[in-house]
Amino acid sequence: MRTTSNPVFRQLPRQEGSGYANFGSGVTGAGQMTQQHGQYPQYPQYQQAPATRAMTIDDVVTKTAITLGVLALSAIISYGLTNANTSLAPLFVIGGGLIGFVLVLVATFARKMDNPVVVLSYAVFEGLFVGALSFMFTNIEFGGVGGSAMIAQAVLGTFGVFAGMLVVYKTGAIRVTPRFTRMIFGAMIGILVLIVGNLIAGFFIDGGLGLRDGGPLAIVFSLVVIAVAAFSFLLDFDAADQLIRAQAPEKAAWGVALGLTVTLVWLYIEILRLLSYFNND
Repeated sequence: MRTTSNPVFRQLPRQEGSGYANFGSGVTGAGQMTQQHGQYPQYPQYQQAPATRAMTIDDVVTKTAITLGVLALSAIISYGLTNANTSLAPLFVIGGGLIGFVLVLVATFARKMDNPVVVLSYAVFEGLFVGALSFMFTNIEFGGVGGSAMIAQAVLGTFGVFAGMLVVYKTGAIRVTPRFTRMIFGAMIGILVLIVGNLIAGFFIDGGLGLRDGGPLAIVFSLVVIAVAAFSFLLDFDAADQLIRAQAPEKAAWGVALGLTVTLVWLYIEILRLLSYFNND
Protein backbone atom coordinates (compact mmCIF):
# COMPACT_ATOMS: atom_id res chain seq x y z
CA MET A 1 0.00 0.00 0.00
CA ARG A 2 1.26 3.46 -0.86
CA THR A 3 1.60 6.06 1.86
CA THR A 4 1.78 9.83 1.72
CA SER A 5 4.40 12.30 2.86
CA ASN A 6 1.66 14.33 4.51
CA PRO A 7 1.43 13.07 8.14
CA VAL A 8 -2.25 13.97 8.41
CA PHE A 9 -3.29 11.52 5.70
CA ARG A 10 -1.36 8.66 7.29
CA GLN A 11 -3.86 8.39 10.15
CA LEU A 12 -6.93 8.39 7.91
CA PRO A 13 -8.59 5.10 6.93
CA ARG A 14 -7.59 3.74 3.55
CA GLN A 15 -7.90 0.61 1.46
CA GLU A 16 -5.86 -1.21 -1.14
CA GLY A 17 -6.43 -0.03 -4.69
CA SER A 18 -4.72 1.43 -7.72
CA GLY A 19 -5.68 5.04 -7.11
CA TYR A 20 -4.10 6.34 -10.32
CA ALA A 21 -5.78 9.28 -12.00
CA ASN A 22 -9.09 8.68 -10.22
CA PHE A 23 -9.26 11.49 -7.66
CA GLY A 24 -12.88 12.55 -7.79
CA SER A 25 -14.13 9.45 -9.58
CA GLY A 26 -16.79 7.04 -8.41
CA VAL A 27 -16.30 4.18 -5.98
CA THR A 28 -17.42 1.26 -8.13
CA GLY A 29 -16.49 -2.00 -6.45
CA ALA A 30 -15.58 -0.36 -3.19
CA GLY A 31 -18.43 -2.11 -1.39
CA GLN A 32 -17.12 -5.51 -2.50
CA MET A 33 -13.64 -4.57 -1.35
CA THR A 34 -15.04 -3.64 2.06
CA GLN A 35 -16.83 -6.98 2.39
CA GLN A 36 -13.73 -8.95 1.43
CA HIS A 37 -11.14 -7.11 3.52
CA GLY A 38 -13.21 -5.59 6.33
CA GLN A 39 -13.57 -1.90 7.06
CA TYR A 40 -10.52 -0.09 8.47
CA PRO A 41 -8.98 -2.95 10.53
CA GLN A 42 -5.93 -0.79 11.22
CA TYR A 43 -8.13 2.07 12.50
CA PRO A 44 -10.12 0.82 15.52
CA GLN A 45 -11.85 4.18 16.01
CA TYR A 46 -13.90 3.42 12.88
CA GLN A 47 -14.68 -0.26 13.48
CA GLN A 48 -17.57 0.26 15.91
CA ALA A 49 -18.70 3.57 14.47
CA PRO A 50 -22.36 3.74 13.39
CA ALA A 51 -23.04 3.53 9.68
CA THR A 52 -22.68 6.90 8.01
CA ARG A 53 -22.73 8.19 4.48
CA ALA A 54 -19.55 7.41 2.55
CA MET A 55 -17.20 10.27 1.67
CA THR A 56 -17.45 11.70 -1.85
CA ILE A 57 -15.42 14.16 -3.89
CA ASP A 58 -18.09 16.78 -3.13
CA ASP A 59 -17.34 16.38 0.57
CA VAL A 60 -13.63 16.87 -0.06
CA VAL A 61 -14.21 19.98 -2.17
CA THR A 62 -16.70 21.48 0.31
CA LYS A 63 -14.61 20.86 3.42
CA THR A 64 -11.44 22.06 1.74
CA ALA A 65 -13.17 25.22 0.54
CA ILE A 66 -14.52 25.92 4.04
CA THR A 67 -11.09 25.37 5.62
CA LEU A 68 -9.34 27.59 3.08
CA GLY A 69 -12.06 30.22 3.43
CA VAL A 70 -11.57 30.39 7.20
CA LEU A 71 -7.80 30.52 6.76
CA ALA A 72 -8.06 33.29 4.15
CA LEU A 73 -10.40 35.37 6.34
CA SER A 74 -8.07 34.95 9.32
CA ALA A 75 -5.07 35.88 7.16
CA ILE A 76 -6.78 39.05 5.89
CA ILE A 77 -7.65 40.10 9.45
CA SER A 78 -4.09 39.34 10.58
CA TYR A 79 -2.64 41.36 7.71
CA GLY A 80 -4.91 44.30 8.51
CA LEU A 81 -4.08 44.25 12.20
CA THR A 82 -0.33 44.05 11.59
CA ASN A 83 -0.60 46.85 9.06
CA ALA A 84 -2.23 49.01 11.74
CA ASN A 85 0.16 47.91 14.48
CA THR A 86 3.40 46.36 13.23
CA SER A 87 4.36 45.19 16.72
CA LEU A 88 1.70 42.47 16.37
CA ALA A 89 3.50 40.82 13.46
CA PRO A 90 6.03 38.78 15.48
CA LEU A 91 3.29 37.77 17.93
CA PHE A 92 1.03 36.46 15.19
CA VAL A 93 3.87 34.73 13.34
CA ILE A 94 5.27 32.97 16.41
CA GLY A 95 2.00 32.39 18.26
CA GLY A 96 -0.10 31.47 15.24
CA GLY A 97 2.61 29.27 13.78
CA LEU A 98 3.23 27.36 17.00
CA ILE A 99 -0.44 26.82 17.80
CA GLY A 100 -1.12 25.77 14.23
CA PHE A 101 1.75 23.28 14.41
CA VAL A 102 0.49 21.88 17.72
CA LEU A 103 -3.02 21.46 16.28
CA VAL A 104 -1.61 19.49 13.34
CA LEU A 105 0.21 17.23 15.82
CA VAL A 106 -3.00 16.80 17.81
CA ALA A 107 -4.95 15.99 14.65
CA THR A 108 -2.33 13.49 13.54
CA PHE A 109 -1.32 11.64 16.69
CA ALA A 110 -4.55 12.00 18.69
CA ARG A 111 -6.55 10.93 15.62
CA LYS A 112 -8.61 14.10 15.56
CA MET A 113 -8.03 14.78 11.86
CA ASP A 114 -11.73 14.27 11.10
CA ASN A 115 -12.79 16.70 13.85
CA PRO A 116 -14.04 19.95 12.26
CA VAL A 117 -13.28 21.94 15.44
CA VAL A 118 -9.60 20.97 15.30
CA VAL A 119 -9.37 21.54 11.54
CA LEU A 120 -11.05 24.95 11.61
CA SER A 121 -9.08 26.01 14.69
CA TYR A 122 -5.93 25.20 12.74
CA ALA A 123 -7.22 27.33 9.87
CA VAL A 124 -7.78 30.30 12.21
CA PHE A 125 -4.33 30.22 13.81
CA GLU A 126 -2.51 29.34 10.62
CA GLY A 127 -4.30 32.26 9.00
CA LEU A 128 -2.88 34.57 11.68
CA PHE A 129 0.56 33.17 10.89
CA VAL A 130 0.20 33.46 7.12
CA GLY A 131 -1.23 36.98 7.20
CA ALA A 132 1.46 38.37 9.50
CA LEU A 133 4.26 36.57 7.68
CA SER A 134 2.99 37.88 4.35
CA PHE A 135 3.08 41.40 5.80
CA MET A 136 6.64 40.91 6.99
CA PHE A 137 7.75 39.57 3.60
CA THR A 138 6.29 42.57 1.78
CA ASN A 139 6.71 45.49 4.21
CA ILE A 140 9.91 47.54 4.14
CA GLU A 141 9.83 47.96 7.91
CA PHE A 142 10.78 44.29 8.20
CA GLY A 143 13.10 44.37 5.22
CA GLY A 144 10.37 43.11 2.93
CA VAL A 145 9.68 44.09 -0.67
CA GLY A 146 6.98 43.93 -3.31
CA GLY A 147 3.92 45.05 -1.37
CA SER A 148 0.47 43.49 -1.70
CA ALA A 149 1.00 42.79 -5.41
CA MET A 150 3.58 40.17 -4.49
CA ILE A 151 1.07 38.47 -2.20
CA ALA A 152 -1.42 38.29 -5.07
CA GLN A 153 1.27 36.77 -7.29
CA ALA A 154 2.08 34.17 -4.64
CA VAL A 155 -1.59 33.24 -4.22
CA LEU A 156 -2.07 32.86 -7.98
CA GLY A 157 1.12 30.86 -8.24
CA THR A 158 0.06 28.55 -5.41
CA PHE A 159 -3.32 27.72 -6.88
CA GLY A 160 -1.81 27.50 -10.35
CA VAL A 161 0.58 24.80 -9.14
CA PHE A 162 -2.26 23.06 -7.30
CA ALA A 163 -4.42 22.99 -10.43
CA GLY A 164 -1.51 21.86 -12.57
CA MET A 165 -0.67 18.94 -10.29
CA LEU A 166 -4.34 17.92 -10.15
CA VAL A 167 -4.32 17.71 -13.96
CA VAL A 168 -1.08 15.71 -13.83
CA TYR A 169 -2.65 13.28 -11.37
CA LYS A 170 -5.95 12.89 -13.23
CA THR A 171 -4.21 12.24 -16.55
CA GLY A 172 -1.82 9.73 -15.00
CA ALA A 173 1.19 11.59 -16.39
CA ILE A 174 3.03 10.76 -13.16
CA ARG A 175 2.06 7.63 -11.31
CA VAL A 176 2.09 7.47 -7.54
CA THR A 177 4.12 4.36 -6.77
CA PRO A 178 5.89 3.24 -3.58
CA ARG A 179 9.20 4.28 -5.12
CA PHE A 180 7.86 7.73 -5.99
CA THR A 181 6.52 8.10 -2.45
CA ARG A 182 9.88 7.17 -0.94
CA MET A 183 11.65 9.68 -3.18
CA ILE A 184 9.38 12.55 -2.14
CA PHE A 185 9.56 11.60 1.52
CA GLY A 186 13.35 11.42 1.33
CA ALA A 187 13.47 14.81 -0.37
CA MET A 188 11.33 16.33 2.39
CA ILE A 189 13.64 14.95 5.06
CA GLY A 190 16.62 16.34 3.16
CA ILE A 191 15.00 19.78 2.94
CA LEU A 192 14.26 19.77 6.65
CA VAL A 193 17.85 18.83 7.49
CA LEU A 194 19.22 21.60 5.26
CA ILE A 195 16.87 24.21 6.75
CA VAL A 196 17.83 23.27 10.30
CA GLY A 197 21.50 23.17 9.32
CA ASN A 198 21.25 26.59 7.71
CA LEU A 199 19.57 27.96 10.85
CA ILE A 200 22.28 26.59 13.12
CA ALA A 201 25.05 27.80 10.82
CA GLY A 202 23.49 31.27 10.91
CA PHE A 203 24.51 31.59 14.55
CA PHE A 204 28.16 31.28 13.58
CA ILE A 205 28.33 32.46 9.95
CA ASP A 206 26.62 35.52 8.50
CA GLY A 207 23.89 34.20 6.19
CA GLY A 208 24.36 30.62 7.34
CA LEU A 209 24.83 28.22 4.44
CA GLY A 210 23.37 30.74 2.00
CA LEU A 211 20.07 28.92 1.61
CA ARG A 212 17.93 31.89 2.64
CA ASP A 213 20.03 34.97 1.83
CA GLY A 214 18.48 35.71 -1.56
CA GLY A 215 21.56 34.70 -3.55
CA PRO A 216 21.74 32.21 -6.45
CA LEU A 217 21.97 29.23 -4.09
CA ALA A 218 18.91 30.45 -2.17
CA ILE A 219 16.94 30.77 -5.40
CA VAL A 220 17.86 27.23 -6.46
CA PHE A 221 16.97 25.89 -3.02
CA SER A 222 13.56 27.60 -3.09
CA LEU A 223 12.86 26.15 -6.53
CA VAL A 224 13.69 22.67 -5.25
CA VAL A 225 11.42 23.15 -2.23
CA ILE A 226 8.59 24.36 -4.46
CA ALA A 227 9.04 21.33 -6.72
CA VAL A 228 8.92 18.91 -3.78
CA ALA A 229 5.84 20.64 -2.35
CA ALA A 230 4.16 20.44 -5.76
CA PHE A 231 4.89 16.73 -6.21
CA SER A 232 3.65 16.03 -2.69
CA PHE A 233 0.19 17.07 -3.92
CA LEU A 234 0.18 13.89 -6.02
CA LEU A 235 0.60 11.83 -2.86
CA ASP A 236 -2.19 13.77 -1.17
CA PHE A 237 -4.55 13.31 -4.13
CA ASP A 238 -3.76 9.61 -4.17
CA ALA A 239 -4.46 9.27 -0.44
CA ALA A 240 -7.78 11.10 -0.85
CA ASP A 241 -8.63 8.90 -3.82
CA GLN A 242 -8.04 5.76 -1.77
CA LEU A 243 -10.36 7.05 0.96
CA ILE A 244 -13.12 7.65 -1.57
CA ARG A 245 -12.61 4.18 -3.07
CA ALA A 246 -12.72 2.59 0.39
CA GLN A 247 -15.97 4.38 1.24
CA ALA A 248 -14.48 6.10 4.26
CA PRO A 249 -17.04 7.92 6.41
CA GLU A 250 -18.06 11.39 5.31
CA LYS A 251 -16.30 13.07 8.24
CA ALA A 252 -12.93 11.84 6.94
CA ALA A 253 -13.17 14.65 4.35
CA TRP A 254 -12.14 17.07 7.12
CA GLY A 255 -8.84 15.23 7.39
CA VAL A 256 -8.33 15.47 3.64
CA ALA A 257 -9.07 19.20 3.82
CA LEU A 258 -6.52 19.61 6.61
CA GLY A 259 -3.83 17.72 4.73
CA LEU A 260 -4.33 19.70 1.51
CA THR A 261 -4.36 22.98 3.43
CA VAL A 262 -1.06 22.16 5.14
CA THR A 263 0.58 21.54 1.76
CA LEU A 264 -0.97 24.67 0.22
CA VAL A 265 0.34 26.86 3.04
CA TRP A 266 3.82 25.36 2.70
CA LEU A 267 3.81 26.00 -1.04
CA TYR A 268 2.47 29.56 -0.70
CA ILE A 269 5.13 30.57 1.82
CA GLU A 270 7.93 29.20 -0.35
CA ILE A 271 6.61 30.91 -3.48
CA LEU A 272 6.30 34.18 -1.54
CA ARG A 273 9.89 33.77 -0.35
CA LEU A 274 11.12 33.14 -3.89
CA LEU A 275 9.29 36.21 -5.21
CA SER A 276 10.90 38.32 -2.47
CA TYR A 277 14.33 37.31 -3.80
CA PHE A 278 13.50 38.57 -7.28
CA ASN A 279 11.96 41.79 -5.96
CA ASN A 280 14.88 42.57 -3.69
CA ASP A 281 17.01 44.69 -6.01
